[in-house]
Amino acid sequence: MYWLGIGLIGLLGGIASGLFGVGGGVIFVPLLIIFFNFNPHLAIGTSLAAIIPTALAGAFRHFAAKSIDFQTAAVLILFAVLGAWFGAGLSLRLDIVLLRKAYALFLLVVAARLFFKA
Repeated sequence: MYWLGIGLIGLLGGIASGLFGVGGGVIFVPLLIIFFNFNPHLAIGTSLAAIIPTALAGAFRHFAAKSIDFQTAAVLILFAVLGAWFGAGLSLRLDIVLLRKAYALFLLVVAARLFFKA
């Protein structure tokens, strides 16, 4: 049952990744924490490892449809790699309870902005 649940989370995250450009942080992390009692550090690290092939699969489909701006992607990649290195270090230094609350607040702000944006 455990692996079936993990597989369903993977499927849901993959669909969200291809459909909306999200998956790991919005689907994998909270569901691993809520349904499988992962601590936030483990959920984040697991999500980051799983999102690499997920992102590549989605990017390939968008590449085939000619819907990638490569100059923008190159700048995003450069700064995102630097940001991810810094963010991972910061995440690992934060207390699990504080990290979980900060993450929940982040999701609420993003959801509210998307919902109410005209």
